Amino acid sequence: MGKVTNTEVIDLLGAKFAEQLFDVHEPFGLLTFSTTKDRLLSVLSFLKENGTVDFSFLTDITAVHYPEKGQIAVVYHLHSMQKGIRVRLKVFIDENKPEIPSATSLWNAANWMERETYDFFGVKFQGHPDLRRILNMDDLGVHPMLKQYPLEDPNRVDKKDEYFGR
Repeated sequence: MGKVTNTEVIDLLGAKFAEQLFDVHEPFGLLTFSTTKDRLLSVLSFLKENGTVDFSFLTDITAVHYPEKGQIAVVYHLHSMQKGIRVRLKVFIDENKPEIPSATSLWNAANWMERETYDFFGVKFQGHPDLRRILNMDDLGVHPMLKQYPLEDPNRVDKKDEYFGR
């Protein structure tokens, strides 16, 4: 039950997936890499089921909108408590067709994380058992974390300077 290093993880992944993984780097020591949405479930399944790395815990699923690239990055954080290591996996998808396979077949915890990512970014997780809004109103009509929407509602009156003596 010894610890595993980033180098060991990337060597293991490279032997299995080779050029299907890219943008490999280690910001602040966190192994980060990308794959395509077609390979996503294969990579996630391998990370979870391979006894050498044993990434049994899905910490988080979220997204980042890159409007200048016309893309949304869906970001997965995995943790192997047995091996004492974490990784970040990114998949870039088209912002005009934000669809990606659901990871609910691998982790039950993906259910609510994918619903939240759908709610805020509009990412449609194909195969999700109940993809609907989880925090915002059902009739909101927008996905508020996309960067074309302002951070705050410009019509809010409680944020006006005159209420604060400015």
